[in-house]
Formats: sequence, C-alpha cells, structure tokens
Amino acid sequence: MPDLVPNAVAAEFRRQMAIHQQWTYLDHAAVAPISQPAAEALSIWAKEASTVGASIWPQWGRKVEAMRHHAARLIGASPEEIALVPSTTAGISLVAEGFPWQPGDNVVAPADEFPSNQYPWMNLASRGVELRRVEMPVDRIDLDRLESVCDARTRIVSVSWVAYANGWRNDVAELAALAHRHGALLFLDAIQGLGAFPLDATAAGVDFLAADGHKWMLGPEGAGVFYVRREHLDRLRPLGVGWHSVRQGHDFTNIKLDFKPAAERYEGGSQNMPGMLGLGASIELLLSLGIDAIAQRILEVTDLACRRLGKVGAEIVSCREPKHASGIVSFDLPGRDLAEVRRSLVAENILLSHRAGRLRISPHGYNTAEDIEKLIDALAKFR
Repeated sequence: MPDLVPNAVAAEFRRQMAIHQQWTYLDHAAVAPISQPAAEALSIWAKEASTVGASIWPQWGRKVEAMRHHAARLIGASPEEIALVPSTTAGISLVAEGFPWQPGDNVVAPADEFPSNQYPWMNLASRGVELRRVEMPVDRIDLDRLESVCDARTRIVSVSWVAYANGWRNDVAELAALAHRHGALLFLDAIQGLGAFPLDATAAGVDFLAADGHKWMLGPEGAGVFYVRREHLDRLRPLGVGWHSVRQGHDFTNIKLDFKPAAERYEGGSQNMPGMLGLGASIELLLSLGIDAIAQRILEVTDLACRRLGKVGAEIVSCREPKHASGIVSFDLPGRDLAEVRRSLVAENILLSHRAGRLRISPHGYNTAEDIEKLIDALAKFR
C-alpha cells in the first residue's frame, strides 16, 4: 500500500496545530495539544477578563451556548440533551449517583475499562448495586462475554466507544442493542472516539454519554460534554444543584426548585467559562474540516504506522479490522524496556504513551508520514 497521499483537509488541519513545529505528537489518547482556534479563544478570554471583566459576560454566555450547539451537532443530538461538565468522570457520576437504583441491581462493564468507568459504579456497593466486571481478550471487546453476565437486574451497560489500552472501536449501535435486549440502558464513555470518528448517538440508541475535550477534541482540560437522551431526563436525580439548574436561574430572588426541562439542570453553578470557549472553538474547527474526513485520515495514518512498526520488530496488539480500528495503536517490542524506550523518544521530542504493559501511539488527522518515519527511525535504534 502507498504512503499517505496529501490532501487539503489534512494540510489545513496541520496548519491549525502549532504543536507540530516542535513535537512529533503521537499521544492524543492521553492529553492532546489544544488547537490554534482554542488557544486564540483562551487568549481572547484572558485579555477580556483582565481588561473589561464581567461587563461582557453575556457575550461569553452566548459563545458557551454556541459551544453546546456544536457539541450536539458532533454527536447527533439536540442542544437540550447536552450538559457541559468538567470531565468524563463527572458525566459518569451523574448517572452513577443520580440513577434510581434498587438493592440487587447491577452494572455490567468490561474489566479493562479506564478506571473512571469502574470506580463510580464500584462506589455503589454500599447501596446494594453490583458492578460485574467482565474479563476480555487482550485485543478486543467480546460482546458475547459481556452479554453473558447481563440479566433481568442489569440496569446499565457501561462501555468505552474506543478502548484506551488496545484501541478496539466498538459498534455503538451493537452496544446499545445488547443493553436494550436486557431492558438495560447504555452508558458510552466516548472520550477516545469523539472528535476522531462520526457518531449519531440518537440513531445508535445511546442513552447516556460523556467525554472530556482534552483528547481527540483538542480542547483544554476541565471542559467536556454529557449527553442524556431526552426520555431519560427525569430519570436521573440532579446532583450539584444550583442556580443554573432551574428555569429562573438569573432571577436570584425567585427561589423555587423548578428544574430546567433540559440537560442544563445538571450543570449547577458557574462553568469553566474559558475551558468551554476553548473547547467550542476546537469542536467548530473539527466540524468545519469534517469528522468523516478526519476519521479516514486517522485510519490512514495508523495503518501506515502499523506497516512500518512491523519492520522494526514491533508486535501490534490493536485490532486493525476496518470496523474496529481506531486512532490508538498498542504494540510491544519484545525484550525491550518499554519505559526506557518511551523516555528515549520523549528526549527526541516524540511523544507516545506506555500503557498496560505496552507502548501506545495515538496520531490525529493532522499527523503525517514524516511523523511516522521519525517514530520508526527512533525505534529502530532499539532493534
């Protein structure tokens, strides 16, 4: 297969990512660099906050609401189904702590989920709710195994869209269908897919979703999105209730617990204004480039990486079937000290991760064949 063919989307994307001027950045599944539009949004906010302060707060508020609309468009939802949250963990906790559990209920999740998609469910043990952690093969999510432990008391099936350790990308509609066959609801941890791959949460049947913006959406840390399907809005008990939760939020003298008829009810108090403005600018960039085009480029880059990694003795762990491949490629270098390999590469301004006993690269749609060659040249020293 040929190396990457240049295209206009990838070139424009790279122009909007200043990081490439100093780093070969292959670690978007960890903490990504922010985009240039996000950096500009943060800079503008800081200047305004220091020179004119809250005199233009309504203008900031309108931009944050525009961000909510961009996020809704990104996942195929309505803005009323989107709450702005500080992290994926916060979104998971809204469901874990707000759901109407009964003793004897259970949650089903793969055992190798990221910790934040396990601890909130484990924390329900004192309320008589069991987390059923299902062991999985090293390179994939086995839906038959997952379904085998579901029963009439399963209330939530909680799974990552893309597995952080091996990069397996789930068919979201299949996950939703699995949960719904057992009368359960699907919680989707979308942080490793949102911004990199297209998603229509409504059509796929997702019930709840959360994703922080600091990975593939290229936003600052502390700004993310939570989705709740409209029909479940009243099912969750709102947590962290504050002035922003109620219809008359800006009328501080009208004290009445009248929740907004939208996911905003889960937002409580003041937001991370600069973070949301930065994330909104990045999402707008991604939408303008086209998520389908970005996804195609990510797969082209990672396919190239897998071909080249094989030539330096790497053993690829990640599944590369088109339906399940993602932006994450995990691999081993047998007989090598992987922690030392990573330290050596970081010293050469090549960033990747050491996760679950393997090395992990996670290039985005702006990475190039030259970036992959720098990685391969650096790894070749360890053969």
